[in-house]
Amino acid sequence: MRPRPPVQGRGLLSGTGLIITGLAATLLALIVPLLSYADRPAGAGAAADTLSTGPGTGAGTGSVSAAASDPGAQDMVTPYGTLSAPDRDFVFKVRLAGLWELPAGRLAQQRGTTDAVRTAGRHLIEGHTFLDERVRGVAARLGLPLPDKPNEQQQAWLRELEAARGVDFDRKFANILRLAHGKVLTLVAQVRAGTRNALVRDLADDADTTVLDHIRVLEATGYVDFDSLARDLAASASPPVR
Repeated sequence: MRPRPPVQGRGLLSGTGLIITGLAATLLALIVPLLSYADRPAGAGAAADTLSTGPGTGAGTGSVSAAASDPGAQDMVTPYGTLSAPDRDFVFKVRLAGLWELPAGRLAQQRGTTDAVRTAGRHLIEGHTFLDERVRGVAARLGLPLPDKPNEQQQAWLRELEAARGVDFDRKFANILRLAHGKVLTLVAQVRAGTRNALVRDLADDADTTVLDHIRVLEATGYVDFDSLARDLAASASPPVR
């Protein structure tokens, strides 16, 4: 009996079968990733992009996180370390201090009746000229807004000084400025102790040196009423956290 010739096209190993199998595998390879991507939760892609972008990548070294545009954000990531809400408040207040203490220092040089008062005025001018330049540089690098005029309390202090003459001016100048510096010194110490931002840390060091210098020259005028100062500082202190 003659053997049967093989039937062409039967089986997966035939030419047609290999082509069909290859096409099916290619189609499956295209479909599976699409199905997998569709199952991802919304925002997963954005989260991955955010996690992969750090200081010096994407936005470039020296840039601040997009969170800087949100004033309500508690913490912001910067190339210089995390920037907290107290850090931003500190930068803001350093600028505020210069906006009223510079004019107060000029008044002391013009109206002070003693060399000690005029010297204190000169130290205020020099110290806050330096600090104002420093804080504007820090704010620019961190993308933070700064005030351009003193707050209401500071404006009221300036009006009180502008209205005073003679020894009355000397006494008010020494006591008002000493009270303000006592409050600032506490803030500087708190920020310096807890900040995670290198720029804020350096600014706090400069502010600490400047504030202590001003406290010394103000006390050297001989007009500071320490009993009244202690009462005022105690009255303005925040109650303890329970």
